[in-house]
Parts: sequence; C-alpha cells; structure tokens
Amino acid sequence: MTIWLDDLTPGRRFTAGPVEVTEDAIRRFAAEYDPQPFHLDAAAAEAHPIFQGLAASGWQTAALTMKLVVQAMGELGWGVIGTQGDLQWPRPTRPGDLLTLVSEVLEVTPSKSRPDRGMVLFRNATLNQRGEEVQVFTVRVLVPRKME
Repeated sequence: MTIWLDDLTPGRRFTAGPVEVTEDAIRRFAAEYDPQPFHLDAAAAEAHPIFQGLAASGWQTAALTMKLVVQAMGELGWGVIGTQGDLQWPRPTRPGDLLTLVSEVLEVTPSKSRPDRGMVLFRNATLNQRGEEVQVFTVRVLVPRKME
C-alpha cells in the first residue's frame, strides 16, 4: 500500500532487519570501494588506535542501511528520495553484527508552493544486535501528497 505525506505523523516508526555483516562481505566491499587496511587486514585493524579490530566501511553500513530503509518504507509514493541529511557513525560495524533499522518520523512539512508534496524529516538509526547505534542518518525526504 502506498504511503503518502498525509499518512505520516511525528512519532511514526518503521523497522526492518536484521541483515548480517560477514567478515568476507566487509573485505569484499572494502577492496572495491574503501581499500583501507582497517577494513581489509585483521592484523592492521587490530593495531589501529581507533578501530582495534576489523571494521566495516561506514559506506558499507550506509548501503546496508539503505537496503533496510527500502524494506521498511519502500512504499513511499515516489520512492525514498532524500534531499539533505546528517550522517554519523558513532561506533564501527563489526564482522558478525546483525543490523536492524529503526526509522522515526520527526517532522512533516507540507510544501507551501507545491501542494502535491512535502518534506519529512526521518531519524534512521541502524542498530547492532546489542541495540547500539552504529549509524544515525537524520534525513529530509521528499514525499508526495495523495491527490484525489
């Protein structure tokens, strides 16, 4: 069922997951898109002063989060179309992590100049299996209004 701007209110939540992050997937993603030692080599990652162990690229966490966002709310009228946001990685994603998404509507703002649409501010929290945030993406999404 299609989700329209008028269906969204502050406090509404969407959830999805889990998705497992494997060591092999971390290395493959890093080799292709973020080839840094702490994503590729366990010994180098262990010696790293921040990571102290193999960690997924933040961009891999972001890509997995997008998959979960689409699973959770892919029925938005025009799709999930982000316009601007704030992305944070408070802790690394590790091999074996099971990621889930909790997305909450913070604001709904109908457009004053275009009555067929509006903006929704979502807080997308990606959690590991311990409920710890590994990514927080607060984003404004363009959402259509249902036009009769």
